[in-house]
Amino acid sequence: MKIVGVSACPTGVAHTYMAQEALEKEGKKRGYDIKIETQGSIGIENEVSEEEVEEADVIILAVSVFIENEERFEDRLVLNADVNEAISHPEKVLDAAEALVNNQA
Repeated sequence: MKIVGVSACPTGVAHTYMAQEALEKEGKKRGYDIKIETQGSIGIENEVSEEEVEEADVIILAVSVFIENEERFEDRLVLNADVNEAISHPEKVLDAAEALVNNQA
């Protein structure tokens, strides 16, 4: 499965990067191609390209604030998740993403 997403928290510091790390670690453990963009206090890092968005099976938005360029994900399969849930239970977030993809098939 190919997953891209965005993580962002209100202060744009620790939780943003912790969510990215947790989701990418769990995704790689499952053998997924996963890339999580961060929108933190220093701006957008690890930016997801238009091509990556188009190729993705699902987009995960692990955010608790408004994010920049969210319109990139219109008309795509999107899972909205809380940034804290992504940190504490990345397996549940990816299980939900899998279920969303399977329900679309």
